Amino acid sequence: MSTSPEENLNNIIRQIIKKSSFTERQIEIILKKRNLSDQQFNITKGAFYRQIGQSQDKFRALCYSWILLRVLDILHKEDMDVINRLSEQVSVIKNSDVFPEREEQVMSVIQELLNRMCKL
Repeated sequence: MSTSPEENLNNIIRQIIKKSSFTERQIEIILKKRNLSDQQFNITKGAFYRQIGQSQDKFRALCYSWILLRVLDILHKEDMDVINRLSEQVSVIKNSDVFPEREEQVMSVIQELLNRMCKL
């Protein structure tokens, strides 16, 4: 039995996706290609493979950006530690039931930390 996107992505993850460079569909495709989801897609094979290519290009660009920001000392080790800790915390709560007001608090904390880190 396949899982639906609604079962895979809670509201916090959806809000993070909306603020990311990826679309929800691209994240679903990446999850499927990494064998982290068994979701079935109702699109043509050609469209599916085109979206795989787009997702890979975005993922690769993200990795190059990450390297570039580190090499130029724009993104510091401490910033990476903050991102890693945030990721771990979101990972812990991603499969749990979270009250809507708690979701807003989580997103507010994430946004505040990223705003501080991304000031130029």
